[in-house]
Amino acid sequence: MKSFQFGRVDALLLLMAIIWGTNYSVVKGAFAELNPQAFNAARLTIGSSVFLAIIIAMRLRPPHPPAPGQTDSIGSIFYTPAEITGRDWLGLAALGIVGHLLYQYTFVAGLSRTSVANSALMLAATPVIIALITAALGQERVAPLHWLGAALSMIGIYIVVGHGARAVGSLRGDLLMAVAVCCWAVYTLGSRPLMTRHSPVGVTGLSMAIGTLLYVTVALPQIRAVDWGSVSRGTWIAIVYSALFALCIAYTIWYSAVRAIGSARTSIYSNLVPLVAMFSAVLFLGEPLGIRKILGAAAVLVGVALTRVGAARRAVPTCE
Repeated sequence: MKSFQFGRVDALLLLMAIIWGTNYSVVKGAFAELNPQAFNAARLTIGSSVFLAIIIAMRLRPPHPPAPGQTDSIGSIFYTPAEITGRDWLGLAALGIVGHLLYQYTFVAGLSRTSVANSALMLAATPVIIALITAALGQERVAPLHWLGAALSMIGIYIVVGHGARAVGSLRGDLLMAVAVCCWAVYTLGSRPLMTRHSPVGVTGLSMAIGTLLYVTVALPQIRAVDWGSVSRGTWIAIVYSALFALCIAYTIWYSAVRAIGSARTSIYSNLVPLVAMFSAVLFLGEPLGIRKILGAAAVLVGVALTRVGAARRAVPTCE
């Protein structure tokens, strides 16, 4: 058995956890000036444009094949050699609707109405929801340890959200985040067939572009109501940071790590995201961090860890 060695990939994964964790506070802080849906439309437009530019560039100049002795190359993270069929486009459209239109809409609506801690912890339970869905569909057999993990995570969420939800946010915000978790779980499961034929960035970028087009259409009244010329420099920095770092760079780090060190070791770092989110909210937004949240966070994270034990499933990000 090889001993664990902290290397460049691990350092990048820590950076990813910091990006995703701090993104909650960055986004919520910008809501003080900008309508949440208008903010999200702007960052999605920038993020999907960057992904499309990468996909087009890779199509025009495909990467070199893997060197002898290698089974994969970094280019395969971005490049899709297979042609996109009509059926693939239907699948990408469905992913765009569920994973980027519905998820993003409910995510920012929920985050704008509840605390960063509540939002991050609820999204951290996505692997639990995925395990339950796959068990219900008969795709995977969920072991007793996984059921214990699911129960612990639900208890942890209840500890954080179930009592005094209106003290730091609204029950409506927590319910919207619960819908967002379900949408992301469905997106996660639905993306697996496409990712067996196409690159992760290709599937993510194309589905995000479709979802963004629909999102902008739905949020057009909020977008038009904004005087974009008067938006402060700090809010523009938040939009660009969230688009380039949370939507583009962090995704690339995640999928590169999955290829390099495997999904099991990569997924460990996603468990750091809610912790970073909670403490960054305390530092930058002044959100309270009491014993109830600490106990709830511990229960959620232990529950998620238990659902991962012995699970051989494709790792997909649980937060944006």
